Formats: sequence, C-alpha cells, structure tokens
Amino acid sequence: MTGAAPGELLGLAREAAGEAGRLLAAQRPPGRSGRPAVASTKSSPTDVVTEMDRAAEAMITKRLLTARPGDAILGEEGGESGHGRVRWIVDPLDGTVNYLYGLADWAVSIAAEVDGTVVAGVVEVPAHGEVFTAVKGGGAWLRAGDAPPVALRCNTGVPLAEALVATGFGYTAVRRQVQGEVVAAVLPRVRDIRRGGSCAVDLCSVAAGRVDAFYERGVNYWDFAAGGLVATEAGARLGGLAGQPASPELAIAAEPGLFRQLHDLLASLDPQRDAPTPPGQRPA
Repeated sequence: MTGAAPGELLGLAREAAGEAGRLLAAQRPPGRSGRPAVASTKSSPTDVVTEMDRAAEAMITKRLLTARPGDAILGEEGGESGHGRVRWIVDPLDGTVNYLYGLADWAVSIAAEVDGTVVAGVVEVPAHGEVFTAVKGGGAWLRAGDAPPVALRCNTGVPLAEALVATGFGYTAVRRQVQGEVVAAVLPRVRDIRRGGSCAVDLCSVAAGRVDAFYERGVNYWDFAAGGLVATEAGARLGGLAGQPASPELAIAAEPGLFRQLHDLLASLDPQRDAPTPPGQRPA
C-alpha cells in the first residue's frame, strides 16, 4: 500500500494506541496491588519485558496491518517487518518498570514515517487520561478526557540556570555510573532534575511546558519517534551532540536557545561513554 495523508495515519495511530492503552490499563487499575509477570529481561536483570508489552504490540501490529497490509513496522518487541513507503514505529509500553510498579508515567507510543520522515505521532498516557498528538507541520495537541484539544507550546526564554530538566538512566552498571557523574555535574547548573521513567512522556512534558528540557543517553528510536514529533511541533529542538540527530547515543530536547546551552554543558561532560567494565565481568 502506498503512502497516505498524515492526518489519516494519525487517525489510525490514535485508534491503535487507544485500544492498546485500554488493554494495558485494564491490567493495572488504580489501587490494585501485585505486579504483572515479568516475561524476560533485555540489557540487564532490571531491564524487563512483561507479557503485557508483547500483548499490546501484537494488538497494535494487527490493527495497523489490517488497515494497511503493505506497510512496514518497527516494534520494540517484534523488531522490523515488511517493506513500504509507510513505516510504523511502535513502542507498546514505554515506561515498563513504572507500569510494573503501578506508577502512572507509562505510555503507548506510535509514530508513522513516510519515506523515512516521521509525519504523525501519538503518545497515549492512559493513567493520566491524556493523549498527545502531532502531525508534521500541523502543530502538537493535548487531549485530556472529554475536554477540547489544547495546542501545545514549549517554554521559551528559560536560561539554563532556571531550567527544570528531565532525564533518565540506563539499566547497566557501566552506563549508570557515567550517567550519575553527568547528572551530578548538571544538577548545580539547573533549577532541578526530574526522572519520570518514560522518554515518550518526558518529551511530551517538554511540549506541554511541564519541564523545560530533556536529555538522555540510551533511548531507542521507538522511545522518541512519536514524542519527538510532539516536542518539535510544539517548538522544541530535538537532536544529539555536534549537529547529530537524536539517537541512542544521546537525545536532547528543548526550546532552541536552551537546547544550545544544555548541549554545550553536556558536550563538556563527555556523556556518550560508559565506565570501564570491571575485571571478570562481561561487557553489557
């Protein structure tokens, strides 16, 4: 199947994210004790996958390919499949550890690429009753419950010393050691640090002005594809160091002036490194 208008792709993404969000939320009602079963681990014993990650991705994939059978999909759990001008970037459950512990900052993230460019994205945050959407060139929007959609704009004119900065941490000891060093150097230079546990939610928080900036090493494309479009359509800049695009090496998001300040501080701290692996341990 050929490409489609970004608005049509967004509509399908919203439907799929809504279905997956309802599936996930049904297993984590407010106040419920106990945790979903851990199905496997990824980079370390603390980097977990639940059966619900897999169930949600299977639901999303079926919904997308039923509507558009010729499209490609890149999913966090299922990897890459298919070939087509349209590719869906799917994180069925961003913030799995939050979900596992009954915390609210977890999301379903779906982005649509056409010819390699992200043109539509949705980040559904079921525990907050919020849906963030964006179409390339069409702005970013927040829908909360039955309220009318609200256009989003990131904060502007905030100096680094007054910035509330969101970040996150990896799951391996050699990665965390350096991230701890970096955040210890950043903390005295900013208003404060927030660690929410979901890259997609953090990027939407930048778009909504709930934080001023975000940075993190180790996030994957499916973590930031949809949220990154929401942030940039709200006026933020998304990128890495030295003009590179956002990537697992580093992702930074903020209003352009603040982006430059945070970028320069991070660049001075050599954040794209891991600590040496201790003798006798295998590299992560």
